[in-house]
Amino acid sequence: MSGGYAREPYSLRFYVATKCLEMSNSKNFSGFLEDVSRGLPLSWDWRQPVIIGVSGGADSLALLYSLAELSRGENNASVVVAHVEYDLRVEASCDRECVVQHAEQLGFPCYWKKCRVQSAQGAQQGDGTEALARRLRYDFFSELAFEIGARHVAVGHTRDDQAETILHRLLRGTGLGGVAGMPATRELSEGVSLVRPLLHIRRQQPRDFLQAIGQAWRDDESNQQLHFARNFLRHRVLAEVERGPYPAAVEALVRFGEQASAVMASRLQKIDAVIEKGVEQKNDGKILIHQKGIGDDSSIVPEALIEIWKRKGWPRQELSSKHLNQLTEMIFCGVLKGAPVPNAVDLPGGIHARLLAGGVSLQQK
Repeated sequence: MSGGYAREPYSLRFYVATKCLEMSNSKNFSGFLEDVSRGLPLSWDWRQPVIIGVSGGADSLALLYSLAELSRGENNASVVVAHVEYDLRVEASCDRECVVQHAEQLGFPCYWKKCRVQSAQGAQQGDGTEALARRLRYDFFSELAFEIGARHVAVGHTRDDQAETILHRLLRGTGLGGVAGMPATRELSEGVSLVRPLLHIRRQQPRDFLQAIGQAWRDDESNQQLHFARNFLRHRVLAEVERGPYPAAVEALVRFGEQASAVMASRLQKIDAVIEKGVEQKNDGKILIHQKGIGDDSSIVPEALIEIWKRKGWPRQELSSKHLNQLTEMIFCGVLKGAPVPNAVDLPGGIHARLLAGGVSLQQK
């Protein structure tokens, strides 16, 4: 099975974990199912294959079991489990075996793939370990969705993950779009949506649900390593401020993200107009940004730049507000008053910016 997709055979499509039935009237069980069901988009269709990304941790495993239970009331529901085994931990094969076993006992096919992050990092300039692993995971999900005809891929991000994402991006120096956080649904690839049904649910709830049905989960020890930025924010920042002077810190960050998202919804129309009028895509991949086409509103340019990065698929992990402001000054050279701007600058991810008459060119080396 190594080196490619693996599919486990179907077993009877019912729970072998009888505690699910025993706990069906409990608050932890029924309330969690209602919360997950509420997080599914209107486009969700049980008659077509739905993919659940499962790592073996509590969040994704609770998502698996809750969707499995919800699917039981649907005719001809098709649920598929997907797992990525990274080469970052010696326990990774044990995680994969655990996920395969859970899928097998639920009667779902399981596809998994080994992804080599360590060897790929040298070829993927500008990406950190977390970003590269995420990219490889979503690439696999997209490939699998195309192969089996799935329209939805569900993952287990929670409300706490949302707060961490917003804080991480805010401290890194993102624009308004970044602090809007993760959307509940977004396009993963053409015709395929990435869905986050747990995004309005706090991290403790999936654990309570799994305990209620008697299912154990696997803990990734690397989630405790504080040299990872997200872990540092989770364990040393958010956890401590919630225990201390700001017990509602997670909720406050999420509300801030929701407000930013509402503002961005209308602002995106203006960003699209700016890109359409002021940005030119050349055949060789070069991007030309013309100040004349953008107009006089320099405040929207950093957000337009982020959108350009997204559309090009350029790595954004280390793209800070300093870089965005520097590019804005270059674009408006001779218009904005300030310090002299450079003729060229190298940006994270191998992006080279060069000053032109009336604008800037961007190209990935």
